[in-house]
Amino acid sequence: MNSYFKEEISRIAGTEQIINVENIQSLWSGYGSIQRLFFKGGDYPSLVIKHISYPEEMNHPRGWNTSVSHQRKLHSYQVEIEWYKNWRNRCTDSCYAPSCLGVVQQDNEILILLEDLNSKGFPLRAKTLDLEEMEICLRWLAHFHGTFINCDPSGLWPIGTYWHLDTRPDELKLLADKKLQQAASGIDSALNKAKHKTLVHGDAKLANFCFSNDMTKVAAVDFQYVGGGCGVKDVAYFIGSCLYEADCEKHEIQLLNIYFKHLKDAISNGNNGVVFDELEQEWREMYPYAWADFHRFLKGWSPGHWKINSYSEKMAKKVIDHLKSS
Repeated sequence: MNSYFKEEISRIAGTEQIINVENIQSLWSGYGSIQRLFFKGGDYPSLVIKHISYPEEMNHPRGWNTSVSHQRKLHSYQVEIEWYKNWRNRCTDSCYAPSCLGVVQQDNEILILLEDLNSKGFPLRAKTLDLEEMEICLRWLAHFHGTFINCDPSGLWPIGTYWHLDTRPDELKLLADKKLQQAASGIDSALNKAKHKTLVHGDAKLANFCFSNDMTKVAAVDFQYVGGGCGVKDVAYFIGSCLYEADCEKHEIQLLNIYFKHLKDAISNGNNGVVFDELEQEWREMYPYAWADFHRFLKGWSPGHWKINSYSEKMAKKVIDHLKSS
């Protein structure tokens, strides 16, 4: 890290004494790292820094080292900065996200300084969840979607999620499932033409949620792909990150009922003119489309991925048949 970044960290933290550095993770494809810094004195006991450094040579773990991939990642970091600067402050405790304490940019490097969620009461990470614990995250998503219902995603991705069709031409070209390939634009169009839209987190997998010690509260991180869209895109993706195929099918209705129960509470708390029954009907109809949309990306990106299963295939077939008959 260069001296200018170190000076800015000291200025924001209110101290030059960094007593420990914890490596949290590397960023995807070698674009930098996330670290937790511990301080002596100053204004914060610890901060999390997202240090983005554009690599001279791209090293995607699945071989997607293309200019399209590179430009998508570069834009995603600018979107994340915009999110923290101009959108995050609308989040309530019901859809908590870390505060951004500063952004420093120089040449091909960016430093995003974030509130440490560990010190804010969210120190736990989970690899698996039971249904009650999944409800905590579905509640977060519902309140997030309710908070940003009908918002114009200015400065963010016009269409959120990292698998959005327009940003994945290479994966679509290599998709061996020709029926799904031919249906891809129809699936995308149906989702984009939905009357009711909000902001979607865009990468709402289990790994991006941080929990309180008693597993009753949750916060979310990683807003690189936040943008406009149907809230059920986040819901389908989250459920798929938690459950294997049999449980996805077994608990589908129960989990959707949980999500819409909390979404109704979130939307009724805001005076936004939304007719909830109409929204719920539309988004329930879009749920298979959201699932098929991610399935389309996954089959082109990584054909052997564990999330490609009989439930996903069934959902995709249902959507393809519906498109053919409509």
